[in-house]
Amino acid sequence: MLLWLLGHALYAAWWSWVLWGGGARWLEGSWLSGFLVSLFAPRWSEDGIRLFALLMLCIGGVSFIAELLYPQWR
Repeated sequence: MLLWLLGHALYAAWWSWVLWGGGARWLEGSWLSGFLVSLFAPRWSEDGIRLFALLMLCIGGVSFIAELLYPQWR
């Protein structure tokens, strides 16, 4: 249970940094964004990376709620 919570917390922290903490600006256009965000990310603008981060946070939130309600899905 603790490992599951830690995993979701780190996931949310990473995408929150990319979205709100300046991570998208730092990653924009670098090869590192292709490794840390998506294979297509080096071609994306800062706004594109931020949009992807928002999408991933939404998916992570839905996943967290679903796994909280249905423990067998963890």
